[in-house]
Amino acid sequence: MERKHSNDSVSLGGLLVTLGIIYGDIGTSPLYVLKAIMGTKLVTTDLVYGGISAIFWTLTLQTTLKYVILTLRADNNGEGGIFSLFALVRRKIKWLTIPAIIGGSALLADGIITPPISVASAVEGLLIQYPQLETLPIIITIITLIFLFQRFGTSVVGKSFGPIMFIWFSMLAVLGVSQLVKAPQILYALNPYYAYSLIVNTPGGFWLLGAVFLCTTGAEALYSDLGHCGRKNIRISWVFVKICLILNYLGQGAFLISYEGKQLNENPFFGIMPEWFLIYGIGIATMAAIIASQALISGSFTLISEAIRLNFWPKLKLNYPTNQKGQLYVPAINTLLWLGCIGIVLGFRESQKMEAAYGLSITITMLMTSLLMANYLLAKRTNLVLVAIFVVVYFTIELSFLAANLLKFHEGGFVTLIIGSVLVLVMIIWHKATNIKNRLTEYERMDKYMEAMKELSNDMTIPKYATNLVFMTSSNSKEKIETKIIYSLFQRQPKRADIYWFVHVDTTDEPYTMEFKVDVMAEDDVVWVKFRLGFRVEQRINLYFRKVVEEMVKNKEVDITSRYDSLSKQNVTGDFRFVVLEKYLSSENDLPILEQLNMDIYFFLKQFTITEKRWFGLDTSLVTVEKVPLIIRPVGRFHLKRIYE
Repeated sequence: MERKHSNDSVSLGGLLVTLGIIYGDIGTSPLYVLKAIMGTKLVTTDLVYGGISAIFWTLTLQTTLKYVILTLRADNNGEGGIFSLFALVRRKIKWLTIPAIIGGSALLADGIITPPISVASAVEGLLIQYPQLETLPIIITIITLIFLFQRFGTSVVGKSFGPIMFIWFSMLAVLGVSQLVKAPQILYALNPYYAYSLIVNTPGGFWLLGAVFLCTTGAEALYSDLGHCGRKNIRISWVFVKICLILNYLGQGAFLISYEGKQLNENPFFGIMPEWFLIYGIGIATMAAIIASQALISGSFTLISEAIRLNFWPKLKLNYPTNQKGQLYVPAINTLLWLGCIGIVLGFRESQKMEAAYGLSITITMLMTSLLMANYLLAKRTNLVLVAIFVVVYFTIELSFLAANLLKFHEGGFVTLIIGSVLVLVMIIWHKATNIKNRLTEYERMDKYMEAMKELSNDMTIPKYATNLVFMTSSNSKEKIETKIIYSLFQRQPKRADIYWFVHVDTTDEPYTMEFKVDVMAEDDVVWVKFRLGFRVEQRINLYFRKVVEEMVKNKEVDITSRYDSLSKQNVTGDFRFVVLEKYLSSENDLPILEQLNMDIYFFLKQFTITEKRWFGLDTSLVTVEKVPLIIRPVGRFHLKRIYE
């Protein structure tokens, strides 16, 4: 049964939830964007007007037009995000695997800096009243508590996220208006001419695009969280959010005009706050930063879970801490993200230095999304002229942002690029190795062994292995079966059972598909079960298989009563045992150097992944794991000479 989504339902509650879930990153950008643009430069009218204009038109073209209006249309049964978009087009264009991997890796890498920069920017507001305060321990403590809390899920606290973010955005608007009325001429900054002048006429103005870009880094989250909130809730709430953001940026601009000819020594975000309100504003900003961090972490968990099911990432333990749909906790990723965030805090120590490294990788993600989106539009037979306009406009914008952000490489951007490169390498190796295994796995025709299985089932000279023996198979067709399973069944240890079950799990391109198909290939002897599960569905095969058996018994398609005479009289249900084959790299291989290296790294990484039985959610007391050699290319011919004494 497939989960149904409605992107057309709008409610006050839905709008409030949307505020709490998806606007954390983009919503906290006023904390640092204008401060990053101004830097240590002298404040000038051209710089202030140009910065505000560039921010407004970036939010309009990049966030509103590209993501809110266009990209949200590319939903995969209600779900969004770069891997969901890839799942829509991968069947038709195979090479799009590469941009999907690069985009997903860059998104994860740049996300490591979001919690540190958001929390640090908020906490550093305390320095205005307490200049000697050591903020580093406070920042590290808050970030650590955020990550510690992940194991419990966020359903309870999540209910308060919406109201808190509503207060946050309302505060942004009120603070902005309070300054705007003092210098209403700042409204002229909305004229695109000032953005153009900043880029073209201001010395070094083009490179300021790297700082301007920080205002839209959270745009990808709008698309990634489509499934949680719905298209209309996002579009309607974005109107409110954008107005609040622009009002605050205008207010900061009005405040900056009073500094003309001077060097800015404080964060204009806190500068527009009345002194009596400062401590409250810092508290609200800190809560908003925590919510931004929470959204990023949850999004990373979802991204990794999708990557695992698309064969881009090693299998990791996935926990579901609450009954809320979409609640996910990945312990290994939680630890890696925490270590990365702490490393960023200790390495950069203050938000101003983090700004220099922030945004470089996310431009790569946006470029990859544009590339996938262009192919999606082509697949939907969109007018070629419109597709060409989309490509020209957004590749020009995003390549410009990328070029400007490359200036940050030596200032710290190399950190996220190195992390992203490692992630890309892992994904490519895992994906390629998985394809090699699948391509070279040997199969036999099932019908060749049907009679043999029936005879084995009735051979009383062989001890019974299980009443119901269930093999997990990678074959997606009932017509064929892996050679290794045949070997396990008849040769490794002849396994007599009353009924042989062969279970295959197929991951679909739809997110929440939950279907199964059953074929009774030999009555009361051989049954084939195929599950079709979406790439966001938890793999709980033990539970799903039990449901299948119950339905088959109810329909009198199979009799699972124990066939032991003493137990049969009591109508006792027979036992079930699963067999899972785990492959290891055989020493009997003669591989080219690159393929050998690829497979060596693959099996090295596999040591740190969860076992197949845990991945499929099988009851560990009922599972036999058999290790079988993976022979990719047998060693070539050789001559072995016999000698006689």
